[in-house]
Amino acid sequence: MRFSSSSGAPPRWRKALTVAGAVALAIGAVTYTGSTTSAYADVQVVTDAKTASDGKQYWVQNHLVSKDLAAQARSADGTPKKWLLVWAGDENIADTAVKDVKNLPGSLGGGLGKVKNALPGPDFLAVIDATQGSPTYGKVVNTATVGPLVENEPHHMQYVWHKGDTIYAGALFAAATYAFDVSALPQLKLKGISLPTQTLGGSVPDAYWVLKDGTAYGTYMGGPVVPGPYAYQDGSTQIGNGFAGSPGEVVHFDQNAQVLSQNPAATPQGDNAKLCDNLPQLGKPSCANPHGVQAREDLNTLVTSDYAEPRNIILDPVKQPSPYLRRPTIRTWDISDRNHPKLKAVSYLQDGPRANPADPLHSESRAVMETTVTNKPGHKGAFAETMQGGAIFYTPDITAKDPHWIEVFDDGTAGKPIYSQNDSNGASSNGGWLQTSPDDRFLYHAVQGRQKGVLGPDDPGTTGGVYVLDIQKLVAAGDKVEDIKGRVDTKEKAQQGGGGDLPTVVGSAPINPGVPGAGPHWGAYDNFALGQDGLYHETEQPQHIAVSNYFVARSGLDGDHKVNLLNLSPDGKLAVDQNFRDEFTGQVGLNFNRKSWPHGDFGNAKPHSELFVVADQNVK
Repeated sequence: MRFSSSSGAPPRWRKALTVAGAVALAIGAVTYTGSTTSAYADVQVVTDAKTASDGKQYWVQNHLVSKDLAAQARSADGTPKKWLLVWAGDENIADTAVKDVKNLPGSLGGGLGKVKNALPGPDFLAVIDATQGSPTYGKVVNTATVGPLVENEPHHMQYVWHKGDTIYAGALFAAATYAFDVSALPQLKLKGISLPTQTLGGSVPDAYWVLKDGTAYGTYMGGPVVPGPYAYQDGSTQIGNGFAGSPGEVVHFDQNAQVLSQNPAATPQGDNAKLCDNLPQLGKPSCANPHGVQAREDLNTLVTSDYAEPRNIILDPVKQPSPYLRRPTIRTWDISDRNHPKLKAVSYLQDGPRANPADPLHSESRAVMETTVTNKPGHKGAFAETMQGGAIFYTPDITAKDPHWIEVFDDGTAGKPIYSQNDSNGASSNGGWLQTSPDDRFLYHAVQGRQKGVLGPDDPGTTGGVYVLDIQKLVAAGDKVEDIKGRVDTKEKAQQGGGGDLPTVVGSAPINPGVPGAGPHWGAYDNFALGQDGLYHETEQPQHIAVSNYFVARSGLDGDHKVNLLNLSPDGKLAVDQNFRDEFTGQVGLNFNRKSWPHGDFGNAKPHSELFVVADQNVK
């Protein structure tokens, strides 16, 4: 490797790490044991470091593949490059699902055969050529590693990137938020980092929504870092049960990931005790664990969805926790004062026709992971989806005092369109990414599929994938639920669609056909199209979608660690891009389970979220 660095770069690694979780370490105190060579023969290393609030240095280190540098600005025909950025974590010993760890206590050897690289390695943003027709299409041309924090379960970024935006990226286990400058891709710079000491009112950062002024809202799904009372700037005090517990918050960040405000997601009176469990119990029960987040600035309204109390779900799968730790709630906020969002309403989703009181975990209302707003003036609606519940809900007016949400689609209706051998039961479809198209014509949804045996010993599970719904009639139906024709009110309609104005499947594509529960968790649409002026322009009709097949290994939903691209037609039809292939295996999809990366032989990595991005000089 050939090394170069900017001022403030960290020295060569000096001291070995033990197998440990994420800890804030001083510069020079981190090393990665094992080889630093890789299949990439010549790599330029450029580091950008910043001093954080704790007085220590944090950095992003670019590993640019030299042989591809000549092709990194433009393709051979002069087409400027479009990039896919994937936020990924190093696979480690803690990623072994509890069910695979045998002979405890004592030896850990029995169940760790599935872990390819137990020694610690860096988390990173992979920069991938996403320019169709490019000779380096699908290749990783840079891995921008972060440090000194390592193995912190990189999770989400924002849902879509616009020219000039900071990229915000969360580290789930470290309660850290990174801010990246991507104006000079394929190289990145670090703008700043928020540490847990700056967000003591919440933990476990999930997703981000960037505002027009370049600042962003971030959801912190977990409770205050320290159990007990936390006093907010608005004068309220919330009692929490500690890190990764409840209640969470919404954080407002500046463009360098510095905290402008922390805003409590909990209601003063608490939430419904019958539907909202906490471990340990709180005096005022709370479902406030915000996960998804999107805003309509023109309507001065923010929407967040509550997913789960994370400590007992994604961080500790040993337990068989209460199903009521998965949340049925959505929160709407007044953001007239951008720096002080005020909680307006908590809406409880209703169970649907396949709900079973004996199995509440798989009722339609459970685990509201994502929400997405409509975009066009005159439309005030928003959608939400449930991960375990396997359903999509809609409200026609997010500005209402108490928005009324109804079920408009069951994932079971999309089961067979995705894969003919699937059944039509949407329970535990493990839906994740949900996004409206910029023109409000379509709704895109990624589902991992149901794992084998979830609904009983004879349950074959289902293949996951991506499906597209036509939502034009629904968003045109008006601002009142009563005006919407059609309902998902019988099991037959859950399997075949609710009719009337309700959405219909217009496109679908399986990922990993025939492998239950191995589909995509997250995705992003490509909002850039090449114009006649040779520059990229934002488009209201995306032509591509990227998805990643990974959730959180500790939950047991590990996936195959691949990233796939899909081609999207103007009528919403989908097809997996057969030309987006792994540079080592030649197989369709970029495989993050590999020995070598530009930053070294660190082995398997876990791709969680992705974004399409263009360098500033190439986008209008």
